[in-house]
Amino acid sequence: MLTKTGIIVNTNDIIDCLPDMDPGKYDLSEPTGDFFYDPWVLKSDYLGTELETLFNRLDRPGQVRVNVLEEGKCYQQHADIDDRYHVSLDGVECYLIDLTNGQMFSTTKDHNVYEMDAGRLHSAANFGYYPRRQLVIRKLLERNQLKDPISVAFNATPVPRLRYNFDQTFSVWFNKANKLGIITNFNKRSETHISFDVESANLNEVEQLVAQSGLPIEIVL
Repeated sequence: MLTKTGIIVNTNDIIDCLPDMDPGKYDLSEPTGDFFYDPWVLKSDYLGTELETLFNRLDRPGQVRVNVLEEGKCYQQHADIDDRYHVSLDGVECYLIDLTNGQMFSTTKDHNVYEMDAGRLHSAANFGYYPRRQLVIRKLLERNQLKDPISVAFNATPVPRLRYNFDQTFSVWFNKANKLGIITNFNKRSETHISFDVESANLNEVEQLVAQSGLPIEIVL
């Protein structure tokens, strides 16, 4: 789930350029266009820092955030269409958990930059005694060239645990489908409405996933 990129970064210099942060998620970047596909730029506070040096070394870097997880807490399981770069800034007894394969990965401060396969159901947990700080950089999606595309939209009726149940099937599939080059132009307009283009040969697969999910999702072509 985590693979070393071979890039080493001075995490102490990155920490030095950050403000004090309570538990939460903090955006250090700004979009220039489409959230998933177009370049992002760092906020002016971080230009000329070690963070900018790292950002410029990465392949297709997107949104940059620092996630601060309180001690004794974890994130609800989820998956993502876009993979991530991870750098551990601080924390003790903290782990990234691959729930798909039942594996735990220690996220200790080791100055390594990792690439994360976010298409697996996962969580992060802080079993330590002070907040965990993790630098997380989204990897931009490729604009795949489809042979025979069909535009699809999902309109979902709000129900309890919609995102949780959606991730069980769809977020995992979207990540794989993007890497296989069979979808493009993914757009999350809201928690209940997304759209994308898919190869016509794979439309039946999408329809089957909707039927199997049991979620109140209307497919609009």
